[in-house]
Amino acid sequence: MDKVDTNDDQHIKLLTLSEDHDCSYLPNLKANSVFLDHANPPSWGQYSQLTRIGFRRSGNHFYRPHCKQCDACLSCRIRAQEINLNSKRFKRILNSNQHLSYSLVRSEFTAEHYTLYEQYINTRHNDGDMYPPSEDQYRSFLVSPEKYSYFLEIRDKGDLIACSVTDALDDGLSAIYTYFDPNLEKSSLGTLAVLLLCKISREMNLPYVYLGYWVKNSQKMHYKAQFQPLEVFNGENWQSLTEQV
Repeated sequence: MDKVDTNDDQHIKLLTLSEDHDCSYLPNLKANSVFLDHANPPSWGQYSQLTRIGFRRSGNHFYRPHCKQCDACLSCRIRAQEINLNSKRFKRILNSNQHLSYSLVRSEFTAEHYTLYEQYINTRHNDGDMYPPSEDQYRSFLVSPEKYSYFLEIRDKGDLIACSVTDALDDGLSAIYTYFDPNLEKSSLGTLAVLLLCKISREMNLPYVYLGYWVKNSQKMHYKAQFQPLEVFNGENWQSLTEQV
């Protein structure tokens, strides 16, 4: 990986939306966020520090949930050095996919990546906010010129079958978004991508893999609890997920 700018002298301006919007995780609730001014993006060091207090990147948006009547969204991270990759389930997934190759590559637009993303959204998320997909949407959401942004490619005999958009921070890897061949659902490629990020973090001597937000009452977030030990940020401190459930 290339060296990145560690200049932390840039001014950060925080903003919030003037109106709430429908929550993406919990029904019948409204949501809001605090986010950074797009005109002054954070340096790598600032981004790493912001992640440690619950911020997240999506495209060129750096944000953290800031809802008036709810605090269910908790930033979560795996203690990558401690996760048991030899557990029965994880070992089965790693062994059944050991014929696949993986590598971290630059976050750049390619037709190959977009085709896989388009297939994934059309099949798995055709009722979500990202449907219908487009090249412009894909570029703004997942492609970044920043030196800390990478694609974890997973390939089968050279063919791209999964990708996890990943940011390299000063204390870990942040999984931004993962998409994969929907015809290979039984291969557990989403889980495999997280396990591979844990392996890479170990090789880089980084303590954490950040997984975005965990929401206790959101069914689609429950998969994150399998990656133990998992920590959540309660607004002041990081604590074990088991203390929250």
